[in-house]
Amino acid sequence: MPPPKSKGGKMLGLINWRLKVTINDGRALTGQMLAFDRHMNLVLADCEEFRRIRPKKKPGEESAPEQEIKRMLGLVILRGETVVSMSVEGPPPVVDEDKKNTLPAGPGRGMPAGRGMGMLPPMAGRPPFMPSGPPPGMRPPPGFPGSFPPGFAGPPPGYVEFIPC
Repeated sequence: MPPPKSKGGKMLGLINWRLKVTINDGRALTGQMLAFDRHMNLVLADCEEFRRIRPKKKPGEESAPEQEIKRMLGLVILRGETVVSMSVEGPPPVVDEDKKNTLPAGPGRGMPAGRGMGMLPPMAGRPPFMPSGPPPGMRPPPGFPGSFPPGFAGPPPGYVEFIPC
């Protein structure tokens, strides 16, 4: 089955397909194409290299058959200048739809990242918020709004001070 047509051109339709690329020194590389650019530079995953070698002739012997040597390369970035030909070897690997949208499980635990303090669990007997103002028994330093003149013990019970904003 040929690769599907796409708006970005034939090369864009070959992304993730298994390709066989022949380069100018005679080697053939087979791998899954992950990326390309306008210079035909290619990124191949799970790449294998195939080389044909001729055994050396010894005097008085007929030519021995060529041998093909296979070597596993892995991830390869191939310079476009060296590409002679490309052909499709196979379709992209099949991915389950339910596994496609999930991330693999990793170490640690998921926590929201944001600004400010994180959510604290409510403590028994205490409200989940902190009251504003100084803690009981502490007075603000002299000169700050809400501070009292030196020697003044504090406001009478029920006193509310209005501070304009």
